[in-house]
Amino acid sequence: MRPTTGTEDLLRLHAPQVLGALVRRYGHFGAAEDAVQEALLAAARQWPDQGLPENPRGWLIKVASRRLMDQLRADEARRRREEDAARLTPRDAFTAPPPGESRAPADDDTLTLLFLCCRPELSPAAQVALTLRAVGGLTTAEIARAHLVPEATMAQRISRAKAKIKGAPFRQPGPADRDARLAVVLQVLYLIFNEGYTATSGDALRRADLAREAIRLTRAVRRLLPREGPVTGLLALMLLTEARSAARTGPHGELIPLDEQDRTRWDRRAIAEGTALVEEALAQGPPGPYQLQAAIAALHDEAATPDSTDWPQILALYDILVRLTPEPMAGLGRTVAYAMVHGPHAGLDELASFEDELRGHYRLDAVRAHLLEKAGDTERARAAYRSAARGTLSRPEAHYLQTRAARLAP
Repeated sequence: MRPTTGTEDLLRLHAPQVLGALVRRYGHFGAAEDAVQEALLAAARQWPDQGLPENPRGWLIKVASRRLMDQLRADEARRRREEDAARLTPRDAFTAPPPGESRAPADDDTLTLLFLCCRPELSPAAQVALTLRAVGGLTTAEIARAHLVPEATMAQRISRAKAKIKGAPFRQPGPADRDARLAVVLQVLYLIFNEGYTATSGDALRRADLAREAIRLTRAVRRLLPREGPVTGLLALMLLTEARSAARTGPHGELIPLDEQDRTRWDRRAIAEGTALVEEALAQGPPGPYQLQAAIAALHDEAATPDSTDWPQILALYDILVRLTPEPMAGLGRTVAYAMVHGPHAGLDELASFEDELRGHYRLDAVRAHLLEKAGDTERARAAYRSAARGTLSRPEAHYLQTRAARLAP
């Protein structure tokens, strides 16, 4: 039985807390994570019919602990560890805590798990998968569906990731490398959000579950680190971007570009929250990439019409962004802003600087096609749109690019 939305949200809320409690008490991250997944599945089957237990987190800890003990007993090589773990079991682990009292630093465990899942020895793909499973509470099957890969492939990816971090200490990084490790955590959350907002392949333009999960996890990090500008900026960027999601697709799932969207469908509440967070993030220290991208998104969202967009201010922000992070996709965004301020021919001149670095990437062809169309060179624009359509694995994006090319046919 599929859990109700309320139950599913509750399970995802408690998943990192339960895993943190088990790992803190017993160690064995890999085995503990498997046990927590089994407990979550048991809750998803039982709670909708039997009702919520008085102490949901305690119920999950109890079930997961039993499953973990079963796993350890089944492995003869771990008999000694099983005995040690049994002696460490707290007598009151499964009872409800007194009102207003929390036995474990649950929020700290969530952040510690994020640092553990985003250790630098893991590949970005492994970091994303392990974060979604261990901290997000998603099953392997759900993660595999979200990334359009077979469940067996995703299971292997997660198993390899857990093997690589086996024996890693369950604690937050020290002051010397904390900022660098936090940057990796934020990058993983950003990757999850981007894959949810614009899927890199498949029939759907977006995967809403991934975007929502990225926002939920980033909110959790901000609750723990409210004065960190990059964290605040990333949450603002996600909210301001996701606020436009309802207007990004037509009735058949087709892509609608920003300048053609029905802005009355934008989520004004999310825009207001995101804009307030941008102001807060910029006041928390020198702006970094997330704060700058969020400020750019806010300028887009605040424009009542495409013609009222403050492109000179957007270009100024992009100028700072590309100096901080000379990343080609940021450069492409700046090129579009430059063309909106100085004209499409000037934009095409700027685009030439990316030819070597992004040769063959469909986004380079897409931007070129857009600028050529604005410059009136319809023949070359049509060819560039077609080239971009051949380069993307996203069917909605390919359909949009093909449609643009068809509209320029003589």
